[in-house]
Amino acid sequence: MAVTNFIKHVGKSGDRKVLVLYRQVPGEDHMCLVVFPEVLNASWQDTIQRAVESDVGQQAEELADALHRSFLPDGRPILQTLHQERMIKKLRCADIIMTPRQGASIRLDELNKMLNEMKLVSAAIKKMAENDASRGMVAPEVKRQAEAEYKAQQVAAANPGMNFQAPAQGALSDRDIAANKLFQANRMEAEAKQLISEAARMKKEAASMDPNVVAKEVIPPAAPAPKRGRPAKTTAVADATQ
Repeated sequence: MAVTNFIKHVGKSGDRKVLVLYRQVPGEDHMCLVVFPEVLNASWQDTIQRAVESDVGQQAEELADALHRSFLPDGRPILQTLHQERMIKKLRCADIIMTPRQGASIRLDELNKMLNEMKLVSAAIKKMAENDASRGMVAPEVKRQAEAEYKAQQVAAANPGMNFQAPAQGALSDRDIAANKLFQANRMEAEAKQLISEAARMKKEAASMDPNVVAKEVIPPAAPAPKRGRPAKTTAVADATQ
């Protein structure tokens, strides 16, 4: 059981004790849903009070969530039965005084405002932590997926109507295969140009950093050109004997 000197979901409407099932009604934030325990029979009151004071009841953000999973002595769900018996009432939040413990009280509308602001702060802190973890950048997996989709779109835009998959019946025609080869050749050529451009950029940066490094660049010697003229004597003799 929860500590009894601090109990959530308990308040007053005038001089009458109420249990707040929902602190705010969706679409009507100034209204709440409550039940008056005094109008219930004794067995219901005891069962519901135990549900309120239980760990589940005290950890629940809304009391209705806990009562939805709790049952009356006759086996019926508490929340559903309260609704069917028309025991749930809608009141203004400003008319409810929450009394979590003796000597402490706060109006429900003020409590709702505080709790809602705390949620916003918590959400903001979580967002800041996520941004800090990714250092302000897009998550790596999202970036990779976006890049892959962009490349696929670029290929499709550059080659409209091209389909290199074999039809359901038969195989690719020579024309299809030729188109496929041409596509691959163009792609390889574009990649080669990109590599050459990147190499030139890197050389330029190297020259700006240290011109002597570029000046001392070692160029691999070219393969010697084949000699022209009469074959060597030994070769000619060997050829003649064969």
